[in-house]
Amino acid sequence: MAVRIELTADEALVLFEFLSRYENSEALAIEHQAERRALQNLLALLERQLVEPFRADYADLLQRARERLRSSQT
Repeated sequence: MAVRIELTADEALVLFEFLSRYENSEALAIEHQAERRALQNLLALLERQLVEPFRADYADLLQRARERLRSSQT
């Protein structure tokens, strides 16, 4: 069984950065190895879809995506 999740481009980019930062970190409270595997699988899916992380202006793109997401939460 598969579950389909739709993300905006901004959500995908911000989530990619978050997961990349914490992939091998102990900062997340991982309770079970399956949780780490699920996060790694999600990161791999994002890596296959996103081109922005490979662009020279990635930091700027990420910052703008973060700002748009933060603004949309109000």
